[in-house]
Amino acid sequence: MSETTSGSARRTVLYDKHLALGARFVPFSGWEMPVNYSDGIIAEHMQTRKNAALFDICHMGEFRVSGPRAENALDRIVARTVRTQQPGTCRYNFLLNENGGVIDDIIVYRIGAEEFFIVVNAGTKDGDADWIRGKLDGAAEFADESDFTAKLDLQGPESGAVLESLGFKSSALPGYYKFMSAKIAGVKCLLSRTGYTGELGYEIYIHADHAGKVWDALLADGRVKPAGLGARDTLRLEMAYPLYGHELDTATTPVEAGFGRMLDLSGDRVFIGGEALRNSRPRKKLVGIELDGKRAARGGSEIMSEGAKIGEISSGSYAPSLGRAVALGYVPADFPSGKDPVEVFFKKIAFKGCFSELPFYKNGTARK
Repeated sequence: MSETTSGSARRTVLYDKHLALGARFVPFSGWEMPVNYSDGIIAEHMQTRKNAALFDICHMGEFRVSGPRAENALDRIVARTVRTQQPGTCRYNFLLNENGGVIDDIIVYRIGAEEFFIVVNAGTKDGDADWIRGKLDGAAEFADESDFTAKLDLQGPESGAVLESLGFKSSALPGYYKFMSAKIAGVKCLLSRTGYTGELGYEIYIHADHAGKVWDALLADGRVKPAGLGARDTLRLEMAYPLYGHELDTATTPVEAGFGRMLDLSGDRVFIGGEALRNSRPRKKLVGIELDGKRAARGGSEIMSEGAKIGEISSGSYAPSLGRAVALGYVPADFPSGKDPVEVFFKKIAFKGCFSELPFYKNGTARK
């Protein structure tokens, strides 16, 4: 999308809006992004859980694949088939390497019979574009629309009511993992019932030139407050949603990350990484750990059981909805992970805890 630059870091088109709101910035995937505003991460987290919050996610990448052979070509590139995907629906998906490792986790929107819209992570965008373009091998048209596409996330149990106040009928809003063409404040957009928080929410794709107008219109509703990447991370961690580069990477398969149930490996469909997934057993598994206190263990911390290292933390944070620290990490695939006690070592500090069922937070409104 459109941006200015600060040294080597990129800025979203809403940078000045964030400054005016008192945002604190951090580098993230090559971008200078708001981590929180004046109320702080915990307040923004609880605002999302209880009311509605607005996130600037303009740093993400957006591609379009189209043409008469787009369905067949894309079906060989992504892990979950697109052939059964109906227009107006979106599907969480993966780009895999030949070994079944995750190049990126993505969302595929089916616009029509011959057109797909793909949302990818900011840090992997350029590599994803080269990978997809190369694997299409001219079988379909590919366009990188990231530079002129803005993305806003309206998340929280009151997000539907906020859209109703802007003229939407509740019955007309899209269902879970569905989308529609719409207008917000007179601006054309793609509106999808998706998000990264576990709450009822909508992701809004618009032309970057109009991002400020839509941002202002949504914040004009007193039920909505801005939220930064700090709250976005604690919200997703409570739901055990993966973050690329932490729970997912090229050395980790979707099966190891707990997404095996999403993949149809029983048939003979041919896709990149499929053969490796069918012919190999998972080496590790993603687990949740609840720690006894509020102090968080970070990525790279050692997971210990009975004095021996059994794994490593991939993400950890204080969970505001739960009042304690939680973490995600990997242990061997055959390691028993009931409610057994474990210790996590971070910078020579031992944190006591136990394995936990996922997600940590179980009262989200995303599917309601």
